[in-house]
Formats: sequence, structure tokens, C-alpha cells
Amino acid sequence: MGPPTRHGHGGLPAPGAAGAAGLYREHRGDRPVTGLIYTHSHGDHFGGSHGVLPHGHAPVSVLAPAGFLEHAVAENVYAGGAMTRRAVYMYGAELDKGPAGQIGAGLGMTTSKGTITLVPPTLDITRTGQEETLDGVRIVFQMTPGTEAPSEMNFHFPDRRALCMAENATHNMHNILTLRGAVVRDTRVWAHYLGETITLFGDRTEVAFASHHWPTWGRERVVEHLAGRRDMWAYLHDQTLRMTSQGLTGLEIAERMELPPAVANRWANRGYYGSVSHNVKAIYQRYMCWFDGNPAHLWEHPPVEQAKRFAADYGGVPALVAKGEEYAAAGDLRFAATLLGHAVFAAAPDDTAARQALAAVYDKLGYGAENGTWRNFYLMGAQELRGTIAHTALETSNPEMTMALTVDMLIDSLAVRVDGPRAWDEKLTMAWNVTDEGRTWHLLLSNGALTHRSTGPEESGPAQAADLTLTLTKRQLLAVLAGKGLDGVRVQGDPQVLATLSGLLDTADPDFNLVTP
Repeated sequence: MGPPTRHGHGGLPAPGAAGAAGLYREHRGDRPVTGLIYTHSHGDHFGGSHGVLPHGHAPVSVLAPAGFLEHAVAENVYAGGAMTRRAVYMYGAELDKGPAGQIGAGLGMTTSKGTITLVPPTLDITRTGQEETLDGVRIVFQMTPGTEAPSEMNFHFPDRRALCMAENATHNMHNILTLRGAVVRDTRVWAHYLGETITLFGDRTEVAFASHHWPTWGRERVVEHLAGRRDMWAYLHDQTLRMTSQGLTGLEIAERMELPPAVANRWANRGYYGSVSHNVKAIYQRYMCWFDGNPAHLWEHPPVEQAKRFAADYGGVPALVAKGEEYAAAGDLRFAATLLGHAVFAAAPDDTAARQALAAVYDKLGYGAENGTWRNFYLMGAQELRGTIAHTALETSNPEMTMALTVDMLIDSLAVRVDGPRAWDEKLTMAWNVTDEGRTWHLLLSNGALTHRSTGPEESGPAQAADLTLTLTKRQLLAVLAGKGLDGVRVQGDPQVLATLSGLLDTADPDFNLVTP
């Protein structure tokens, strides 16, 4: 029953981090780790923590931006399974490495594999200007929430004139909305914080470095780099809204948007990871939602039903394939993909002609893409069309990640797995008295929806007893949800209630399609 710990954002897990630490020590000596700083809440920036701080290591200070722990695990609770699947496409995880397959992910070569670990923070950074000293090294922090991650911070080493920019100023265009899925980021806030960074640290910095990429040396070059990033995000934000006010849709704005030459010609602003096209659409979505205002798009048929009608109007699937191939031969790969996509969704499962034709178009689109994530999506799609179904393993046994989940998140992770129609006629109540939290969580399954509230000792609880009441610690609760039984748990009521709820939960399928029905 327990929540899978899924990692939609690939990263540097423990084995990779241990290898990096080993390489450092090989050239710099066996120096001890005396502190750890998390720049932000994405798995590739904390997942290797036990690679540098092995289990049993002497305690050290672990610093993180406020809200880090909640955001580090929350993304995995709500849509982590779908994000993980799409991340396989975004990073080209199952493509062969080489010129015809996976050659990079835009931000770097690709994500690494292994176990995601988490050493909990010991000190939260809560405000800009906060200063801490680790092992004699002074560090001044700048909070940047809502930029590249919900919880993120830059920090400056004043005695060394060095500035860490987290993932806020890399050497390519970043994502406002990643193709794997996420909450839309805020370009307005991102631009603001980059300007603040220049004001706070610009005249006191000789080297700036950000996650994933190489440093920038020299005060003037650092300021120029940060200003170029600031202006890029501000321009995309403001011009998208200007054109939105003129009546253009996200798709139309993405076609028209051009960055100023001085901004576009900076290599650090090239669209190798994020792109002008999908970032503009994300900004539009943040303010205007998925709907473009055209009533024709308000209640469209889903893909298979729409495809059947296209095929019928074009004279059948073979005719639709032929027309798509005509557009491909003429160089209009985008519309060829549209028509052939309909052909794939309208064709019989054993009809391979449409799939092969669309795979060939995706190959060309992938090989022609400057953006690494676009290339990977196209080539992974072509691979699926040729019969190789993507697979992802969902990690379900990471105790550090599951312990970091709040009880509310644990309940939410169950709620989003309830098969609503099967649960329409079920009604059950539970109370979880979690002793080490000092609160009781009251769960109600009604009309296919699992809702909850919590009360403390001083608050009044529900008037009537629950069908099942469990008194236990949080660790025991995790064991119960993992199917390890009720040993050591105080039980009042009917234990079968747990089995009933468990039987109504979906389980994730590691094999999945994205481009075929």
C-alpha cells in the first residue's frame, strides 16, 4: 500500500557522488567532509548525499534552503510516477549511446543511475543576507524560491570572492516547464533574483559557478553573464504577456518570439536544454491555462477518436499515411508528424506502416533538433514506434525518502492512487494516532475520494469512532503501509478496513507508451 518513492528529476545518486568524491581525493588528498550544503530541492542535488557522507559518518552541519525537505519529496508524491516515465523520454535513458541515439540531455551528458539518498538538513537558511560559518569558511546566502526549483538559494564566499549560483545561471537556456512535467516556474521572479544577485555580490565576486557547468572567471564577465540571464528571462516573460494582451495564443507567440540579438548571441542563452518555443508556451500556460480561448479547442475529441475521423476524411489510414509521407518528402516534418500521428492512433494494432512512417519522421526531427531534450523525445518516440516499449523501475524501498514524507503526504500518496469508480460505493473511516507526531489523522473514503484532517490533543476529534483506529509511531505507520503487518501497533476496530483500502489502490505499470495508443 505504501507510496513509491519516485524520482522524476534524474540525478547524481550515491554511487556517482562517491565516484566524484573519490576522484577529488585522488588528486587533492583524503580530506574529511566537514559540512554539506544543498543548493535546491531536486534529486540530482541531494541524491548523492550518502556518497560523500557514508552511513556511520560523524555528524556534520547540513544546510538547506527553507522548505527544502518538503519540496524534495512532495514532487514524488503527487505526479512522480508520470514524471519518471516522461523523464525516460526527456533524458533518452533507453536509447543506445552514439551519434544515432543518445548523445546528451542539453544540460549535460545525461543523468546517472543508482540509489537516491537523503541526509536530512540540520540548519535551514531562511533569509537573504543570513551568514553562517562552516569549518571556518564564511558563507552569505541569498534566497531564490520559485526560480529553477521551489526551494533554492545562491551563496557567496566573501573571503574567497566566489559565488555559487545553484542552478539559477547555467551556461544554456534552462526550462520554465520541463518536458518531463513539473509546476511552471516563474520567469519574472527568476529575473528579479538574478538582478538582486548582481546588486548583492557583483562587485565582490571574481568567480561564479553553477550546478552542472563550468565557472565564469572575472568580475566583469560574471556580471555580464548574470545580466544576460536576467534580461533573457525578463524579455521572454514580458514579451509573452505583451503578445498575449494583443490576442495571440501560446503557440502563435512561440512562433513569433525572437530574443534581442545581444541576448540571443550569448552561448549561455542557447536553447540546448530549455527552448524559446516551449518556455514561451509555459509562460502563457502559467497565466492563461491550457485553453487558448478558441471554442473549437474547448471540447475536442481524445486522440483515438479524433484520429479515426481524420482517417475517414482522408480516405482511410493508408491514404492518411501517404499524405503524411508527401508532407515529409516536401520537408514539412511538423505537419507530417501531425498526420502520421493520427494514422498511428487510427490504425489497427498489427498495422505497422503508419508506425514506421512516423518513426522515420521522428528520426529526422530528432537529428535536426539543437535542443537535447527534444532530440531525446523524438528518438525515444521512434524507438517505441518500432516496438521497444520504455520501462522504468520505481524505487519503493528508500527509507530516507519515505521518512521525509509528512503524514499528510503519505495520505495524499494513497488518495491519488484510489481507483475512483471502483470506490464509488465504498465508505470507510480510519484514525491514525501517530504518537511521535502528537497528532491524530482522521481518514474518510467517501464517493471515491479519500480525504483527511488532523487534530492535536487540545483539539476536539470526531464525535463517532472510526471503523479502524491505529495507535503507532510514524516508522510503524510506514511499515503498515508497506504491507508488513500490524505487529506492535495498538488496533481498535476492524483491521480488514486496511485490506479494503489497499484493494482499491492502483499499482504502477513499469512498461508504458507515450506515442502509441
